[in-house]
Amino acid sequence: MSTNPRLTALDALHRSLGATMTDFAGWDMPLRYGSERDEHNAVRTKAGLFDLSHMGEITVTGPQAAVLLDYALVGNIGGVAVGRARYTMICQEDGGILDDLIVYRLGETEYMVVANASNAQIVLDALTERAAGFDAEVRDDRDAYALIAVQGPESPGILKSLTDADLDGLKYYAGLPGTVAGVPALIARTGYTGEDGFELFVEPQHAEKLWQALTEAGAPVGLVPCGLSCRDTLRLEAGMPLYGNELTTGLTPFDAGLGRVVKFEKEGDFVGRTALEAAAERAATNPPRKLIGLIAEGRRVPRAGMSVVAAGEVIGEVTSGAPSPTLGKPIAMAYVDAAHATPGSEGVGVDIRGTHEPYEVVALPFYKRQK
Repeated sequence: MSTNPRLTALDALHRSLGATMTDFAGWDMPLRYGSERDEHNAVRTKAGLFDLSHMGEITVTGPQAAVLLDYALVGNIGGVAVGRARYTMICQEDGGILDDLIVYRLGETEYMVVANASNAQIVLDALTERAAGFDAEVRDDRDAYALIAVQGPESPGILKSLTDADLDGLKYYAGLPGTVAGVPALIARTGYTGEDGFELFVEPQHAEKLWQALTEAGAPVGLVPCGLSCRDTLRLEAGMPLYGNELTTGLTPFDAGLGRVVKFEKEGDFVGRTALEAAAERAATNPPRKLIGLIAEGRRVPRAGMSVVAAGEVIGEVTSGAPSPTLGKPIAMAYVDAAHATPGSEGVGVDIRGTHEPYEVVALPFYKRQK
């Protein structure tokens, strides 16, 4: 195996823009271009441009593609209409989360599964293994796509100036094939920022042309290139889980407060069903811990792995923490004992290097955009 990080089709462009690069899941990715706070605020108020080409695209085709995905994943994928997308998960037999996914139904017998970069190989291997006996093909399409996202309130206007695709008719979690700045693309109304926005799947050879066209079209309304650092603070404010932080193989979707993605009512068996039925019952009657939001009263920033405390006892653990540019205070997501998970719970703190800093318990998300 090569130890050199993989490069996206936009690598040279990021470097020409002065990006600070970082290794992320084996890819060399832009962390920030300038101030991450400015990039974050641009997405909340104007628009930001992201290279997400590290995400893992897996195509599933064939007469039994839907039946295979219904068996392999926890969601009702056969019920997704052509042109729509669904947030779902792939679990182990014991109910542990292997990854969270977005599945796009591109045609009657064609789906695109988008996995997190860190889990793309794991998901590909699991789907390939689970496809045995089904009349369906699982194809690794990670090299077939570059992925560019434009996110923020100005994104519809920017994209409209470059395409004649029906963006007004494109609902949230839907996708349609179209042409953007002369480049063939799958245009999806999805994102990981809590804002309106689009993700554009294109051939790697067209990525630079599309990025430049979006940059020029967005310049008058304040679009800026954005790195992974502000993507993390944006998703944290929006209460969106990150695999490896809020989601792990040691947790089921019910532990993560995302039991709604598990569709027991769909036909047939699926991997993890028995364990997940037990997890659903536990979560309803006697949940071990719950995922909550924490807002700092002071200025010290909580980080993943820090203990959440109450009355001198450890009651949970921080999974993600950062300064929130929108709230102007440090925030965190944490799993805590159910007894302390009610918004407004008194006396909850985070142990930051030996000091118990006071925090307010709140319901997620921290931030919700105005429709």
